[in-house]
Amino acid sequence: MPRAQDKKDHPLSMRLPEADIALIDRAAGLHGRSRTDFVRDAAVRAAEAVLMETLPIRMSADGFTAFIAALSGPATPVPALVEVLRRPAPWERQTLQE
Repeated sequence: MPRAQDKKDHPLSMRLPEADIALIDRAAGLHGRSRTDFVRDAAVRAAEAVLMETLPIRMSADGFTAFIAALSGPATPVPALVEVLRRPAPWERQTLQE
């Protein structure tokens, strides 16, 4: 997601192998972005993902009651999933050569 240019008060420096730089530059170029912008965005997204995995989920008492009721209630079949689970696994299918 694009961000407004903030004042850059805190520089970050890294030493990377040439192959890593080439890979980053290639990917950044495909997105039409600078190396710095690409790496900053990737690092921020990775940090947000880690935080989202570890932060507790907060909800109201009514919300928690509804959540527990949904988990405790009877399961409702999803037709598309039922159909997928009824198919034989790829390794169970006979090949055309047999």
